[in-house]
Amino acid sequence: MDFFISDVSEQQVRQEKEKAREMRRSRWWSERVGRGICHYCGRKFPPAELTMDHVVPIVRGGKSTKGNLVPACKECNNRKKYLLPVEWEEYLNTMGGERE
Repeated sequence: MDFFISDVSEQQVRQEKEKAREMRRSRWWSERVGRGICHYCGRKFPPAELTMDHVVPIVRGGKSTKGNLVPACKECNNRKKYLLPVEWEEYLNTMGGERE
């Protein structure tokens, strides 16, 4: 699957990753991950098994904001990589990925 990487500087990536680390320590994130539900597959996991994912990846121009950060199981996060939401949907449709 071909996709473009936007012109995001290393400094911007570092800044957004730092913002994500700050968000990870917030009560908001604790509540989100505490629900134990993967944003992508909808399955239930122990909170410690969920990772923080940027719906629009940082390298694709995404920001570390509440609207762009979601809990994801490691499997979904690893499969999604740098895909945008529309590309992720296409991947699920063509690769037979799990959806609940």
